[in-house]
Amino acid sequence: MVHARVVYHVCLMIDPAVSALLAGAFALLFGSAALHKWLEAQRFADAFRAYDLVPASLAWISRLLPALELAVALALLAPPSRAGAAAAGAALLLVYAAAIGVNLGRGRRTLDCGCGGPRERRPIGIWMVWRNLFLCALLAALLLPGAPRALASVDALTIGAGTAVAALLYMSLDALLGRAQLPAAAAAEGHRP
Repeated sequence: MVHARVVYHVCLMIDPAVSALLAGAFALLFGSAALHKWLEAQRFADAFRAYDLVPASLAWISRLLPALELAVALALLAPPSRAGAAAAGAALLLVYAAAIGVNLGRGRRTLDCGCGGPRERRPIGIWMVWRNLFLCALLAALLLPGAPRALASVDALTIGAGTAVAALLYMSLDALLGRAQLPAAAAAEGHRP
């Protein structure tokens, strides 16, 4: 009975190298999202307004999102603030998923997601909802208690290489799924009444 409890407790912990890898990968994700929103502030503000989820008088909120994303990115890098940043980042991802889902439910499949890079217009799609929910679940892993293990020098290679691979994999899948969405959005645009 005691052995089963120990195994259960250990399974609900996260290795510090995995925690650092996830924190680094999500810091890159939120940091780059904030950067592209700041670089094209007006385009993002227009995309935010087009979602039609808040009254026009609250459209200024779009200017706060990049600051919030940057705060999440920076806080993820510091172990003492990591859990709070993970919770805030997960909440942001849930809000983004809900905003996309609401507009898909309205039939607005050609709406610009506001999540592409500079000068990249990307129509929303259901895959973005699932992507954000999956990312939210991954980010929630940072809320688990850390396993009682000190980081070793070899962990630096694991964390660095793992973060780079995670970033490249995310960018590749995001680009692939985004490009696959373009023909469907173009077809929907052509069939609009």
